[in-house]
Amino acid sequence: MKTILGLIGGGERDEVILRTALAAAVPLSAHLDFLHVHVTAVKAARYSRVDFAMGSALRNAMDQLETKAKSFSEVAAEHVREFCAGSKIEICEASTNGKKVTASFREEKDAAIDRLTVHARHSDLVVLGRAKQTQGLSPDTLEHLILNCGRPVLVAASAPPRTLTGTVMVCWNESGNAARAVAAAMPILANAKRVVFTNVAERDEDGTEAVHNLARQFAWNGISTQAQVIPANGSGIPGALSAAAEDCGADLVVMGAYGHSRVRELIFGSRTEAFIRRADRPILLMH
Repeated sequence: MKTILGLIGGGERDEVILRTALAAAVPLSAHLDFLHVHVTAVKAARYSRVDFAMGSALRNAMDQLETKAKSFSEVAAEHVREFCAGSKIEICEASTNGKKVTASFREEKDAAIDRLTVHARHSDLVVLGRAKQTQGLSPDTLEHLILNCGRPVLVAASAPPRTLTGTVMVCWNESGNAARAVAAAMPILANAKRVVFTNVAERDEDGTEAVHNLARQFAWNGISTQAQVIPANGSGIPGALSAAAEDCGADLVVMGAYGHSRVRELIFGSRTEAFIRRADRPILLMH
């Protein structure tokens, strides 16, 4: 895990995303590739109230969107420069050696989600905020990346993390997505002080043996592990996992994302999205 892509919007959440990306990069001596997507007024209008404007009101609205887009670009670049200067991170096109964290900054225009997905696929990890996008990107940018980029996505919490490698909680449910999440997170898990494998015992499933076997396998590799099986109770799986993450003081949660078909999740709701809403801590997701 040597290249980490961070999506920088030019807003108040940039500091959290920058510091979350750095927390992931430090134990891995990774290169931070910060990206800002400049969404022009025409594209940004799709996700605003411009559709209801006419005549001069429409022109004014489009001018305001273009002014905001320029401001977002300038602020995003400045945030990265200030952050790298304050953190003493060298800005360069690519990592010059494997012993220190380096960073770069780039900007893309329009074709936003497509270009963002391409950059994500060329990275080892993607870091972005959990709130809905407000800089002109599609509101479902996070979901799209998780489902389509084929890379692990690290969703930042509301505050910068002290570390990501203290206690890591792994949510395990014997699914392919959970297995892919664990495999993707291995560089981070290998640097963790403690890994807690957690399974929620559903009505027709007992994951006790499976989660304990997994913990033992990791212990053989010298990783301090713990296994726990918890009841869903009345809070459902997202609530049970959120409470478990709080109880063990997880600095990072690793889990598979969107395990059911998208049609089923549209009808019954997504456990992934429910967990993101309830657990205010960094979450590494893999589909």
